Amino acid sequence: MQLLTEKDRREQDERIKKRMSRIKYKFIVISGKGGVGKTTVSINLAYGLATRGHGVGILDVDIHGPNTPKMLGVESARLTFSEEGIEPIDVLPNLKVVSLSLFGQVDEGPVIWRGPLKMGIIKQMLADVHWGDLDYMIVDSPPGTGDEPLSVCQLIPDIVGAIIVTTPQDVAILDSRKSVLFAQKLSVPVVGIIENMSGFACPHCARQIDLFGTGGGERAAQDLKVPFLGRIPIEPDIVKLSDSGEPFVHFRKGTATAGILDEIIEKIIAHVRAKPPADRSDSSETSPADQGRENAAPARGPEREKRGSGPRRE
Repeated sequence: MQLLTEKDRREQDERIKKRMSRIKYKFIVISGKGGVGKTTVSINLAYGLATRGHGVGILDVDIHGPNTPKMLGVESARLTFSEEGIEPIDVLPNLKVVSLSLFGQVDEGPVIWRGPLKMGIIKQMLADVHWGDLDYMIVDSPPGTGDEPLSVCQLIPDIVGAIIVTTPQDVAILDSRKSVLFAQKLSVPVVGIIENMSGFACPHCARQIDLFGTGGGERAAQDLKVPFLGRIPIEPDIVKLSDSGEPFVHFRKGTATAGILDEIIEKIIAHVRAKPPADRSDSSETSPADQGRENAAPARGPEREKRGSGPRRE
């Protein structure tokens, strides 16, 4: 990756500011530790917002484990370039995704990068991706409080807040507290804590089994004086559908767990209703939300465009 001059950096910062000004509400989803289902939650939140007719973008900044394309069923797609910049992959007409894996050079091999390289690719995805006008951006970050979430919180102007995902056991709760404090130290509002994998209903007798305990996330929210957004139970179909690229919130609509996800989404929408949207006065495009709410119907299989190209070198 070519080193940028001071002039290049200033121009890139201006592009970030301009691109992000066209997105009303930007959220980062973080967790204190891995394995809590953060990406699964991110995907379902974004998909649920999109099926409500909102224009949504998902930015996957998990450089070492970019799984969002797989969970959205677009892992074989590739990013392309236009006069406007890097074109994101359309999952739905009003749901876009960008991930390092979509550049086409990350397969099964590990990404062995230090902090400056990771910050460089995140800056490129913010500055050069043609997101257009969106209502929401969901940034899916890797676990912990390292380079990637730090870069996002420092680079995105007017970020609305952080959504913390945890599981009920004590070790996860301890790390989720660190995530809350991380956001607060960076002056990023905490939208709330989601307790994932909270209880399991036996499919044979319907008895509730607390495999990892329950209620820890809510207690942490109370102790830290931040909102509690809800408990998502262990649901075997979430795993199956994630592997097949079908977000649970839509493809198991009507189930109790999908209803819980919908309630969490409504709380997030209620949170932003009190927030003034980002300034989009210099926007020259029509918002996806204004192009017709009916376009939110999910596209599957061949209807999803498969694009091919490699990443731009700086």
